[in-house]
Amino acid sequence: MYINSITHYIPEQVIPNSYFLEKNNLTDEWITKRTGIKERRKAAAHENSNSMAIEAVEKAIKNLPYPISEIDLIVGATYSPFDTVVNISQIIQNKFDISDVKSLTITSACSSFVNAVEIVEGYFAMNKAEKALVVASEHNTAYANETDSQSGHLWGDGASAVFISKNKISNNDMEIIDIYTEGLGNVSKAAEAVLLNPLNGGIKMPFGKDVFINANLFMISTLKKILSKNNLNIDDVDYIIPHQANIRIIEHIRKKLKLEKGKILVTIDKLGNTGCASTPITFSDNLEIFKNGDLIGITVFGGGYSSGAMLIKAN
Repeated sequence: MYINSITHYIPEQVIPNSYFLEKNNLTDEWITKRTGIKERRKAAAHENSNSMAIEAVEKAIKNLPYPISEIDLIVGATYSPFDTVVNISQIIQNKFDISDVKSLTITSACSSFVNAVEIVEGYFAMNKAEKALVVASEHNTAYANETDSQSGHLWGDGASAVFISKNKISNNDMEIIDIYTEGLGNVSKAAEAVLLNPLNGGIKMPFGKDVFINANLFMISTLKKILSKNNLNIDDVDYIIPHQANIRIIEHIRKKLKLEKGKILVTIDKLGNTGCASTPITFSDNLEIFKNGDLIGITVFGGGYSSGAMLIKAN
């Protein structure tokens, strides 16, 4: 599989840590030290997960080597939908008037993007599609309780669009070498550690320590599994893009894998936790640094629990 175009969209509104001093009595120093977040982006009143997805797709089309009408599969990824009936993929199909296309949206919390790409891989393997669009979009601030001192300050909004083809289309394409995902719903406090119950208070993280422990464990083990499967080791990887949940998790991963600081890419400091969109946003945000032949590893962990990893070769 090949990435033909990847872009991201983040809202204009910047929310600094100082905003939360009045909301939940947390200082800038406290938030930065424990999360690495200095600011995050918040969707405007007229924006939502659907509108941000459209913005990301419109940007991606500019570098797409074929008409968007040739897409035969759209997979949306989100846990913070604007509408639970008319989903992101259908909104994209409607907006860009794409006919004869398979369309669905999935959720596995912050692992949703990697799961969505694996779904594309499955459709390609069954010869049911040849050109796909994956759109990851999160409107976390719509569900977050800003007065919640446990997690209200963590969340940011944003979206990313990734066009993927079964076969290589142009010399600019990046190759998706492999994908691996794992459901972890039977692990520890998976069913209660992170919750988003729209009828009962929005996003909550009652067992943040359990999330921290298992994210550290499985983001490393999942990455190692996909590398081993492809007869690679960590020294073969040029850059790692972890889910942007917490700088302490990211630093733990870096130290455990004995990586130089420049090899692990970070956007959480300026964007907050953008959910399943965090890894494609970070990938898109760093496109200029990737050189021909660079190997990029993505590793994620989602509430519920779930994990996943991808290996991508830059052009």
